[in-house]
Amino acid sequence: MIFPPVFSAPAHEANSALSFGDDAYTRVRRDILSCRLPPGAFVTEPELMTRYGIRKNSVRIALVRLAHEGFVKSRPRKGYQIAPITLRDVEEVFTLRVQLEPLAARLAVGRVDIAQLRELEAACRVQHPVMQLNDQIDAFMDANSAFHLAISAACGNERLHRTLASLLDEMSRLVALGFGVQKTKPEIKHDHNALISAFEDQDGKRAELIARRHIETFQAMTMEKLYASLAETGAAIPISGPGSWR
Repeated sequence: MIFPPVFSAPAHEANSALSFGDDAYTRVRRDILSCRLPPGAFVTEPELMTRYGIRKNSVRIALVRLAHEGFVKSRPRKGYQIAPITLRDVEEVFTLRVQLEPLAARLAVGRVDIAQLRELEAACRVQHPVMQLNDQIDAFMDANSAFHLAISAACGNERLHRTLASLLDEMSRLVALGFGVQKTKPEIKHDHNALISAFEDQDGKRAELIARRHIETFQAMTMEKLYASLAETGAAIPISGPGSWR
């Protein structure tokens, strides 16, 4: 028996499609984290194709990955919904972060690169007067996340590091929503330098205490802006958790 030949796309074409899909995923994900794609909003494939100047296949690759991470949910006949932010989300992010990040700081003593932390701390304070507010918030959050992730990466516990990386992504949405609507840039006297000093002294207990204080201070400030933003826009955060929208 003679079977007809099976044709498949060349390897370079398949790799190219995946590359474009990765780029689309990165761009859409960043706009979700910065709330340029607002929590709870609906989007369609054609809208995303137009917005980002990308092809349907790239959009679909991006949406599959984003759905797997819980950032979007397919809605029949409506397209895709951006994950809402719920009160439970807010509480859980801060509850976990205030428990896990001080632990990571203590474990990172004697392991973390002090020179790298100083560079990342300086980046948190760089002024960007020519940038729009949302871009300034993005720049601040990128630098701040890099600082904290450098510490968790040095703690020697890969699972702890991955968990904190995920929490900081969710944190980005809370900050962007609160400060973006309020039209203010996060301004806080960071404990970064005090934390660096604790690392230099190899004082794990002090590093742990400073990390906890830093998170609790940032939590209070972020929640104030978040609730003020909701009052300003007339919006409401759903009370229940992720299961309510899936």
